[in-house]
Formats: sequence, C-alpha cells, structure tokens
Amino acid sequence: MRQGTFKWMKSMNKSIILNKIRKDGPISRAQIARDTNLTPPTVSSNVKELLEQSIVEEQELGESLGGRKPTMLVINNEAFTIIGVDAGPESIECIRANLAGKVLKRSKTKLQLPMDNDQFIAALKSCIASCLDSTDQVIGIGVAMHGVVDRATGTSLYAPNLGLANIPIKEQLEKEFGLEVKVENDARAMALGEYWFGNHGELASMLAVNIGSGVGAGVIIDGKLYHGATDIAGEVGHMTIDLHGEICECGNQGCLQTFVSGPAIARKATGQNLTAEQVFEQAVAGDESSIANFKAAGKALGVGLTNLIHIVNPEKIVLGGGVSKAQQFILPEVRQTIQASALTPAASATLVEISKLGDDATVIGAVTLLLVDVFELT
Repeated sequence: MRQGTFKWMKSMNKSIILNKIRKDGPISRAQIARDTNLTPPTVSSNVKELLEQSIVEEQELGESLGGRKPTMLVINNEAFTIIGVDAGPESIECIRANLAGKVLKRSKTKLQLPMDNDQFIAALKSCIASCLDSTDQVIGIGVAMHGVVDRATGTSLYAPNLGLANIPIKEQLEKEFGLEVKVENDARAMALGEYWFGNHGELASMLAVNIGSGVGAGVIIDGKLYHGATDIAGEVGHMTIDLHGEICECGNQGCLQTFVSGPAIARKATGQNLTAEQVFEQAVAGDESSIANFKAAGKALGVGLTNLIHIVNPEKIVLGGGVSKAQQFILPEVRQTIQASALTPAASATLVEISKLGDDATVIGAVTLLLVDVFELT
C-alpha cells in the first residue's frame, strides 16, 4: 500500500478546478477559466500540477471554436483509492473504491457480541487490512459509525446497538495504518453518498433517511452536509409522533423510531419472535396483518417526513436502510400521507424515492467523506 496525500490539492484554486472537472469533465482549460472566473494562467499552472500528481488526465481533443482543438481534462479515477467502512450494529463492511465510487474490493466481518472497545477496534483493523492492496495509492479511510459521533476527534461517543461508548476510532486507525481517517454518523454518511453518487441530478437540498435497526437522517443544504449547532441534526428517529406512545430506548414516548424501525415492525407483528425480514416475507406472501404492519409504519413515516418538509423543505427525500426494501407497502402510504398533510401543493409534491445505491449507500457514503476533502472547499 502506498500512502496518498491530498494536501497538495487543498488550495482554493485547485479545489475549484478539481470540482469543476469532476462535475463537468471532459472540459477544456479555457472553459474552466470562463466558468470559474479564474485567469487562464492560473488554471494552466494548477492543471499542470494536477496532471503531475496524476489526479487529472488529458483526454481526446474537443471541438474547435475557431483556433486549434482544445485538449480536454477529466479526473483520473484510477489514480487513488479510498477505504470506506460501514460499522453497523451487527457487522463491519469495508470496501476499497476508486475516485468515482466504483467498488474494487470488499470484505465483511461479523461482530461477536457482546464486545468491548478494544475488540471492536480490532475487528475494524482486521476488516480494513483485508481490503488494502500493496500496489494502491490510498488517500484515506472513511468510517460511517452508528450512534453519536464526535467528528473533530473521530470518536464514537455512544454506539447504542453495541452498548459501547468513547471509542477512539480515528486515533487508533491513524496509528495503525498511517492514513487520514474521517468518522461520521452512518445516516449522514449515507446522505453524502446519495448526494454524490445516487444520480439525483443537481439538488440544492436533500434529506436521506436511513431506516434499519434505528432511524437516522442526513440533511444536505446548499450541497453541504448539515450538522446543526451541537452536531445532532438528523436524529429524526427521536422526533415525537405520539405523546402517549411506546417508550423509546432514548426514554421518551412515541418517537418515530418506535413506529418504523425494523425492531418496531417485528414487535408489532402477529406471532412470536419474528424478525422484520420474516414479517416482510409474510407480507410478500399476502399475509394481511403483515401488510397492515408495514402500511402503518409507512403512514407514521409519512407524518414524520411531513414535519421535516415543513421545517427543512428539501427538494427530495431519499429512503434507505433495510426497512426501505418493503417499499411496495411503505412508499405509497408515505406519499399519500405527505400529499394529504403538507401545507402547500408544492410541499405535498416533494419527491420521495428509494435509494438507488441500496445496501452500499452507507459504505459509499463513507468513501465520500474523503472525496469531499479532495474535491471541495471545506
């Protein structure tokens, strides 16, 4: 493994030029100068450095506007790789991906619960090591971690499904691998991955909701991930839907999570000890009570999303996570509830879709944590 670095990319002009090539390539130097208001000499000198570092490469000649044909520029997606990690409550999944988010290798480690912090870190290291390649130039490692995360220190403050706290993920992984490590909440990482790689077009705002063993969300505003004043933006699973509802694991009553998460759906199922997956299988087979279970979850989710539309007013809402696979039962209820409850016709027409990235949404989001540093001004 060769260690990559993106310190040389992080000048303001390089970030502007790189992001322009990423979004609009193949593109000429002259077009970059026109679109960014940078001078042609500034563009040329920065492009020369980027070519030398191999992150940008020249492609076929473009169409002439009167002079000689311009050389077109594209991102060299194969020049560097990134490790992405989805540290879920039951397993750890790692991928090695190129700069276009293409998965080159993957590995998965089943977590043996209960476990302590050291055992969790050891499992992380093992999974990551099995994804590395000695010939790759690796930029860094992105970790999507469930629960509450301190981004500045890269610490998992509280991982409720593992029963662990204060896990020094960034510190331990940087010490082990000598690479830049970014740690983010899993739902936020998923939102970032969806925004970059979900083929949603040019959006100024988007809400991505991850519905699995819990419920979390990531909010994109003006193309940036929004964290809030105290870094808890997106904890939509703990939005109150029913003041007299079921007690949530957070201690409050009637949280959205108690209606729509996988465990909530399993608890409400007819029969004993069913998983949410088994309830889904019964619904697909035509079991009316299982279908009603998912429809009720869809209606509750629609109520929660209507609240969020009134607060955030996103252009699009993307649903991901295991529960979203029951889209044929949930999505119509979600859309009907929003249509009936939103304040204005425009709000009621807010697009709600299922993630196109599927099970890879979160781990692709983990990769994107590093791509943001490479391509954008932060």
